[in-house]
Amino acid sequence: MTTQAAPAPGAPSPPDDRAAAAAPLPFWRNEDWIAVFLGALTILAVLAGLRPALPTFKWGSAAELTAKVLSPANLWSTAQVGLLLLALSAVGVVVLGRRVARYALGFPVVYALSWIAQVLAGNATIHQYGIEYVIFALLLGLFVSNVLGLPGWLSEAVQTEYYIKTGLVILGAGIVFQEILQAGALGLLQSLLVVVVVWYACFWLARRLRVDDEFAVMLSTAVSICGVSAAIAACGAIQGDRKKLSYVTSLVLLVALPMIFLQPWLVKILHIPDLVGGAWLGGTLDTTGSVVAAGALISERALKAGTIVKFSQNVLIGAAAFALSLWWTMRKARTDEPRPTARVIWERFPKFVLGFLAASLLFSLVLDPVVVKETKATLTGLRTTWFALAFTSIGLETRFGSLLKMDGGRPALAFVAAQGVNLVWTLLVAYLLFGGLLFAPPPIR
Repeated sequence: MTTQAAPAPGAPSPPDDRAAAAAPLPFWRNEDWIAVFLGALTILAVLAGLRPALPTFKWGSAAELTAKVLSPANLWSTAQVGLLLLALSAVGVVVLGRRVARYALGFPVVYALSWIAQVLAGNATIHQYGIEYVIFALLLGLFVSNVLGLPGWLSEAVQTEYYIKTGLVILGAGIVFQEILQAGALGLLQSLLVVVVVWYACFWLARRLRVDDEFAVMLSTAVSICGVSAAIAACGAIQGDRKKLSYVTSLVLLVALPMIFLQPWLVKILHIPDLVGGAWLGGTLDTTGSVVAAGALISERALKAGTIVKFSQNVLIGAAAFALSLWWTMRKARTDEPRPTARVIWERFPKFVLGFLAASLLFSLVLDPVVVKETKATLTGLRTTWFALAFTSIGLETRFGSLLKMDGGRPALAFVAAQGVNLVWTLLVAYLLFGGLLFAPPPIR
């Protein structure tokens, strides 16, 4: 056993590594606050008139792919957006003390993969089936990491949480309360009834199947609110495992695909009224694209009703993220000794949620509706790009084998069982609200 020699008289004391490690960083070097700053800067720049030409991804034939997506003008728009996001995100990378040179070297690769994912999802046939860019981003990332191998120089640009949090702040600008109220109070009422019951049912089922709370929260939020976007928000709110988020996202899309065809078929053979059928689709299908695709298989009225309900569920993302953040933070606090102070709880609270809510309030209560409409397309496109970067990064840092074996399939079983509860409960609520049993059917034509 060796002993450490005492310092010579007059010599400086050795640094206390534990004290240095425990020293809190300034608030402006926190990733959450940087995401809020980047999201706010993006929103303010767009409001000020900086609206770059966004690339188009829609195509139906090889000729359209060449003429539209691969045209010099569209490729130049792609490059401009990429350079803009690189410059913006590099500022945060510098502040966080990460290796900016390596980040700048790897970012174009992550961006290119995310762009390819959006191009694949932009195909008319794929879009018709409601398959979104998220699944392609995951698959491309998984291919690189599991088949080709993730090189060290690329790893610095794989910043999943950084991209997700920034995108979520911008997402707040797309949640405008007035649009929900104009669409109809019945859609919002159905959304509240469905979200509360289905969330609790999924969480209870997951716990019964011995799925951990972190996984259960993401599964419950995804199945009860709006699939992919809700899962992203839940993961960020509780600072969850990105591999679990990848699993939940893949599950959402795989389960939604057969439902796109099965539910319209059931609506027709069971002679369910179009408005009820559309509301049923909006409350059970977990992506907006799948709701549109399935609604179109029934009628225009069904499509509109489904979109209204799904949009009403989307507005609950912010409230759900805030509630989850508060609950999760307090839950963690109860496990620590001694009892943490309000300051400690505040430090643990994910600040990007506040950025999300601030953006939503700004666009809902302060800005002129004309301005909101004018900026919607640009902000939506930029938000989608951040999310595409995030899901590509998830694939790049995930080993496919570990994804398949995760928790022995129990999370998938909980999700599917909860989706069964969702189908039955939402159909009942849709009949009560949109079938004329409790209220007059809304005037949707």
